[in-house]
Amino acid sequence: MTSHLAAVSVSPLSLGKPLRLTVMAAVLASLSLPALAASDVVISQVYGGGGNTGAVYRNDFIELFNRGASPVNLSNWSVQYASAAGTSWSVTALPAIDLQAGQYLLVQQAKGTGGTQDLPTPDATGSLAMSGTAGKVLLSNGKTAQTGASPTGAAVIDLVGFGTANGFEGAVAQAPSNTLSILRANGGCGDTDDNSVDFATGSVTPRNTASPLNVCGGPVVHQIITSCPASLALAVGNGGNAVLRASDVDGVVNAATLSSPAVAGISLANFSAAGVAGESAMVSLLVAAGVPVGNYPVIVSFSNDQQQSASCKIDVAVQGLAAVSHTIPQIQGSGAASPYANSVQTTEGVVTLKVGTGFFMQDAAGDGDPSTSDGIFVYTGATATTVQPGELVRVTGTVVEYTPSGAKNSYTEFKDVTAILTQGAGHGIVPTNVTLPNENLAAVEGMLVRFTQPLTVSQNAYLGARGELTLSAGRREVPTNRHPAGSAEAQALIATNAHNLIVLDDGIFVAPATIPYIGQDNTVRSGDTLADLTGVVDFGAIGGGGAAYKLQPTQTPQFSRDNPRTGSPELPSGNVKVASANVLNFFTTFTNGNNIFGQTGQGCTVGASTTKSNCRGADNLAEFERQRDKIVAELKAIDADVVGLMEIQNNGEIAVTYLVEQLNAAIGGVTYAVVPKPAATGTDAIRVAMIYKPAKLGLVGGALSDANAINNRPPMAQTFLASNGEKFSLIVNHLKSKGSCPSSGLDADQNDSQSCWNATRVQQAQRLVGSFVPQVAAAAGDADVLVIGDLNSYGAEDPIQAITGAGFVNELERFVRPSGMPYSYVFGGQSGYLDHALASASLSPQVAGVAEWHVNADEPEVIDYNIDSAKPQDLYNALPYRASDHDPVVVSLDLQPAYRDITAAVATASSGLAYNRATQKYTGTFAFTNTGTSALNGPFQVVFGGLPAGVSLANATGSHAGAAYVTVNTASLAPGATASFAVSFTNPSKVTINYSASIYAGNF
Repeated sequence: MTSHLAAVSVSPLSLGKPLRLTVMAAVLASLSLPALAASDVVISQVYGGGGNTGAVYRNDFIELFNRGASPVNLSNWSVQYASAAGTSWSVTALPAIDLQAGQYLLVQQAKGTGGTQDLPTPDATGSLAMSGTAGKVLLSNGKTAQTGASPTGAAVIDLVGFGTANGFEGAVAQAPSNTLSILRANGGCGDTDDNSVDFATGSVTPRNTASPLNVCGGPVVHQIITSCPASLALAVGNGGNAVLRASDVDGVVNAATLSSPAVAGISLANFSAAGVAGESAMVSLLVAAGVPVGNYPVIVSFSNDQQQSASCKIDVAVQGLAAVSHTIPQIQGSGAASPYANSVQTTEGVVTLKVGTGFFMQDAAGDGDPSTSDGIFVYTGATATTVQPGELVRVTGTVVEYTPSGAKNSYTEFKDVTAILTQGAGHGIVPTNVTLPNENLAAVEGMLVRFTQPLTVSQNAYLGARGELTLSAGRREVPTNRHPAGSAEAQALIATNAHNLIVLDDGIFVAPATIPYIGQDNTVRSGDTLADLTGVVDFGAIGGGGAAYKLQPTQTPQFSRDNPRTGSPELPSGNVKVASANVLNFFTTFTNGNNIFGQTGQGCTVGASTTKSNCRGADNLAEFERQRDKIVAELKAIDADVVGLMEIQNNGEIAVTYLVEQLNAAIGGVTYAVVPKPAATGTDAIRVAMIYKPAKLGLVGGALSDANAINNRPPMAQTFLASNGEKFSLIVNHLKSKGSCPSSGLDADQNDSQSCWNATRVQQAQRLVGSFVPQVAAAAGDADVLVIGDLNSYGAEDPIQAITGAGFVNELERFVRPSGMPYSYVFGGQSGYLDHALASASLSPQVAGVAEWHVNADEPEVIDYNIDSAKPQDLYNALPYRASDHDPVVVSLDLQPAYRDITAAVATASSGLAYNRATQKYTGTFAFTNTGTSALNGPFQVVFGGLPAGVSLANATGSHAGAAYVTVNTASLAPGATASFAVSFTNPSKVTINYSASIYAGNF
């Protein structure tokens, strides 16, 4: 169960070949690092994951090694430990012994509740509770505690910093984990005074003074490593078996024998030798059904082709069966909690799945009651068990109701197990068919199930860190992406979404060593599907907080790439392409205090504070180059004429200018330029910006911004002139985010799906349309305005309604919604669009098309640019996929004059005029027909020129260039379609009425 385990980090990824700036930065950084002379006695291994969930050993430890040619006396010496950022050191004294050349020394430290094995006999013992992923260890020739982040001096013999430590030799070593230690190269012989070079992660192999010597310069001798269960418990009269393994890095394990006294009915069988060096040999330990009740210590010896041997001990216990007190369905009960909670019970079932901390079993017959689950989880923690799927087992333990942190309900399971007895193998359980949405997965908790409909990946954010994929029946839409907050429709969708979820896990409950479920192109995208998903229903903590029902698969899930990667959107052609792109904290100053120019000790500014802690985005130059390359690839592929950028560093024009330079270099010519920033860019660490193609667009006036106090990130506006002489204004926005919620007030989360700070976002939206848009339009002398950006509001939320209520048209609803859900962001397993394209009423008819490019939101975070020790693998490439967490929005504008003459595109017809004696007017009809092959967009203006003197058009809408016209408010005229209207003329002189008609599309 994930609830019982802490997530862990694994070794960080190796960096790519550094560029010139990388080398410069490294040289500058190295000037401040301690340089300790190579010593004979060194720290050879560090393991801080001891006793953690999933750990191999129960204790942390520090291992020393004498790499020299002579003994070294350790009297008065010590090992010391400090946290990753600590400046105070805890001391463990070493024994007063001579450490021989090639000899190891094991210093045991704090013990945890996890782990499966005790360390070999330690040579010294301390109580340091070391971090499993980041910290600092030093070796001193004294017992006085050192001080400072990275101590130096004659008393410091060796120093190792790992993970995110701020003290180290050369550069920091990789991060260990619960299952990996960091080991010095060549068995401890390597010492270049650079932790990053000297240490690598590897299998935890504690060595003490009794271990074989490893004289540096001599041949390296690898030993046989065995893998055997510590015990095998069986029910009398049933028998059973366990699989034992052994391997040797440089030898072939080719034999296995029983070396303990013979016991009738206990034997080895099915031995399979290793094929080559490094592979595992396997053998089955068989216990016959006739072996009587008793405890039998069994020792098995493995040997190899190098005349080496190694043994392991298995305590075989044959026991009498306790009587079943209650069946699994009886223990589960039909209520929210077990009627036998907190009592000791004995039950039996067929093992359906083993996972990292126990196993699931299910009543073979069931009770036929759909309200009671037939399955249950048996929590064994770090205690290894030999049970296998298909075995019938009888279990005695305490029934408990476990409630993971953040969960609203509990989960029935066995804990504090005192007996697990196997009664036989070869049993099967037929999966129960289930579907989503499902309001009562509790009724099948612990059971083997099969989902009968295809399920959709609705989130992959925690695939790398936890091996999880959130699944649902179809993509789950954020309720307020479609329906107004608080509406009956929104409330109904909230309820449906709550029951339309199952988390596909990987059964490990720690950071996986290999990312599961990754497919073609090293991705599994939200929107991909899988059918016939079969596994056991679990319940526990999930990534992002809270808890949910999970599916631990018993069959390999088969994914279908139903949401394939695509190229940049192809839109109907226009004369201007606009894009909105959130570049996810593109900072040219890094969180380590360095910047792209190789300078150190730099910072980022928030308000009046300038410090590296204000920086976001890349941690160092290597990360930044990876981030840069992805963003450049995305912008190059979009090829927009103007791009509004969000989350770019607010450091004047430095960050945006650097991005333009890199984008132009990738294109191979000077294509883009920076729109000069407005007077106010806000007090946040990030700002909005614009880049454009001077060959396609001209700037009209300078950029404007709204520095009103409500805008922590002021919107930026710029008016552009297109090649056909038409103007439009672009406003880039980044409204207040939904995070860091206040606990009370209007900006607190109102639990209406709009999250927190909604009241502030509404004020920002009202300020935008009520004050800033009019200012921009007046300065431009043109009402054509396009509002884009990350508004941190989904499609039907209050801020968007404030903008559309002022006459703006939601172009994503207009162009994307008719063919599918518009979305640019995935969070909490739900999809919606935070990134918008909103056009003024005059501009909307000139919008030819809008699309979202799903290049980011659907991709797993684990493939992004970060060089992170929590990533099991480095799947990075410089393609644009996962350049950010938001998808870009692309808009095609077909900017047209306010009106255009379409007389040549239509055929006109008029009826004869009849005189009406009552009104004394001449009346008739006028019609025009679209003779072209494409639709004509209205409204239409029909101008009646050349009327004789004294004749006037009585029903004229107005006058244009001295001639009367009639407005025909038809939105569109399809090919072959006709529009007609009545005409009425005054003609007091009763002259012949003649005129010439001109037809215009647009507004005068």
